Amino acid sequence: MRCLVTGGAGFLGSHLCERLLNDGHEVICLDNYFTGRMANVNHLRDNKSFELIRHDVTEPILLEVDRIFNLACPASPIHYQYNPVKTIKTSVMGAINMLGMAKRVHARILQASTSEVYGDPAVHPQTEDYWGNVNPIGIRSCYDEGKRVAETLFMDYHRQNNVDIRIVRIFNTYGPRMLPNDGRVVSNFIVQALKGEDITIYGDGSQTRSFCYVDDLIEGFVRMMNQEKIIGPVNIGNPGEFTMLELAKEVLDLTGSNSKIVYQPLPGDDPKMRRPNIDLAKSALGWEPTIPLRKGLEKTICYFDELLKG
Repeated sequence: MRCLVTGGAGFLGSHLCERLLNDGHEVICLDNYFTGRMANVNHLRDNKSFELIRHDVTEPILLEVDRIFNLACPASPIHYQYNPVKTIKTSVMGAINMLGMAKRVHARILQASTSEVYGDPAVHPQTEDYWGNVNPIGIRSCYDEGKRVAETLFMDYHRQNNVDIRIVRIFNTYGPRMLPNDGRVVSNFIVQALKGEDITIYGDGSQTRSFCYVDDLIEGFVRMMNQEKIIGPVNIGNPGEFTMLELAKEVLDLTGSNSKIVYQPLPGDDPKMRRPNIDLAKSALGWEPTIPLRKGLEKTICYFDELLKG
């Protein structure tokens, strides 16, 4: 098939492009390089089935494709809060433009949504039928509410225009090709440890996250797109739950770093806990993560070690 990946030069998008090419598809990679990087897809550019287009999804584009993976949107607080108006436009206008394309060419389209639609959850772990606890006017709202509106648009295009949609809600994901300065906890801790800098924990370190290695997540995307049972939303993430302090100690152990742990005030609207219920992914997709945190961290540390040396 001919597949379009928006945000295809980003962390997740580049891994998805690689997987789709390996599965024998043609891939059009669309990116405006705000958080995506040419270096993430350089190794794919000699592949005759790969095409790279510099484009912003907030602007319409006409392409003939069979499948659309809509990943375009900055996903780390540092980047999505840099220009919050642009962030929400990317989620909302990007969804409208890609859904319009899907409607016109009868393509199946997947929306990469997020666990942030659950906000600071009052239900734990989070199931897909939970409506969330989101601050609509906070500093994270541009991302949280943008993704919620994108889900609304997907469902309405499906109900009104019979567009063939899929929605996945991504929980914290990590792995090679994360940006070293993206402000996400895994990359922060690893870069700080490798540089011998203090490891910064916000709050008291008791808040929890669930970390899914990128290869597991991409497998979930592919299975979601290839099945006919459900349209979603479906949680894709690792139900293994770790405190920030546990993660910091694991990174220190694996890097052999002498960095000290220091504590800073918790940012506003930062969720206290986050863990997916993946029963639906297991039953509908036959999917669950296979890579334990320690093994995934080892691969990610190797990547950042090379990057910092280079």
